[in-house]
Amino acid sequence: MTSGDFLELRLREFLDAVASEDPTPAGGSAAALSVTISAALSAMVARASGDWDQAGAVVAQAERLRKRTAPLAQRDAEAYGEALVAMRSPDRAEPALRDAAVGAAMERAAELPLLIVEAGADAASLAELVADRGAQDRRGDAIAAALLAEAGARAAATLVAVNLTMKPDDDRVTQARELARVASEAAARAVRSIES
Repeated sequence: MTSGDFLELRLREFLDAVASEDPTPAGGSAAALSVTISAALSAMVARASGDWDQAGAVVAQAERLRKRTAPLAQRDAEAYGEALVAMRSPDRAEPALRDAAVGAAMERAAELPLLIVEAGADAASLAELVADRGAQDRRGDAIAAALLAEAGARAAATLVAVNLTMKPDDDRVTQARELARVASEAAARAVRSIES
């Protein structure tokens, strides 16, 4: 299901689409929405932090992040769908041409999860800041935002590696793993803020 716009679906419809036997939407779309929800939670907590002088700037940053990541759910599904079409092309096609088409489609399919990982690292760092400085009665929501961003980043980093299986030494795999580590560390610091 790559036609239409996932953001226009009701939540139940989107979840039904994910649970269906269709290959899209899949993990990349779910990772993108996880990061998007993280940004929305950070915006919510910052809005509730009236005595924090940076709250307005954090809300603006969270909203930009949310607008940046939400469309990635659709774009990732489309790129993955194109890769599946290339992989399923008839065997009668010239092998070199087929391999080139599959390679190009998988390269594009890796680009979208990399964007999701980048956004996830940004969202986790923002959520960490909100957990530390935002309204303390909403700290749990900020921590949830950090953990959702981490989950989205780690899932997307795995998809980058999977999509580039034929190129395990590709710099994008290393970059995705590093960004996922940044997200994980930010989430861990946010969780530790409960202890302070």
